[in-house]
Amino acid sequence: MQPIETHPSRTEQVYRAILDEICDGTLAPGTHLVQEELAARLGVSRQPVQQAMQLLRSDALVQELGARGLYVAPLDAGSMNQHYEIRAALDELAARRAAERVHASAAAARNIAAAGEAIMQAGHAAIAAGDLRAMIRQDIQFHEFLYGASGNPLLVDTARPHWRYLQRVMAEVLRFAEPGSAVWQQHRAILDAVLAGDADEAAARARSHVREAAGRLARASRRGGTISGAP
Repeated sequence: MQPIETHPSRTEQVYRAILDEICDGTLAPGTHLVQEELAARLGVSRQPVQQAMQLLRSDALVQELGARGLYVAPLDAGSMNQHYEIRAALDELAARRAAERVHASAAAARNIAAAGEAIMQAGHAAIAAGDLRAMIRQDIQFHEFLYGASGNPLLVDTARPHWRYLQRVMAEVLRFAEPGSAVWQQHRAILDAVLAGDADEAAARARSHVREAAGRLARASRRGGTISGAP
């Protein structure tokens, strides 16, 4: 039996490349996605592009419009709010459990503090570089750190499908609704409450962070029309 390869497959690389371009606006909503053109531009065969498209469709990032083919899907306000609702509950639980672990164990407190501070530094470096893709990756890293710090491994697996969709939403937040510096100020507030071992405060800050992001994006969409179905 051959060892399982752990590096990203060609399909995963293509998925990531297309998702990055959707997130940073290179592939805007409504863009027609021609698989032959994508394969040529990415230097791959059509097969990984086809497989990546199936994944993107399942994550509601690409839609098929009958015989016209595949297009970048518009952001939908209803779907966005549903994902945010679930994310708020998961982040609140993760922050609460992480703070409880800090309160209960000095060793856990040291480990969580070291990991959290490293992620904070990486996040601020991405902001300083003005790199939107890096900002999105570091934002996800912060929340995955929070799930891991909770001590409940199921939180990471439960949240992962929502984050595939929310990466794109996060790009809209950073481009139109809320500057990266404000996002990381809120991350700092969550981390400080966790490291203080204050479970109620950590949970409240995590919940507020998610709800504020959803609210600001909804307001930005009403001004700029970036999301379909926005009230």
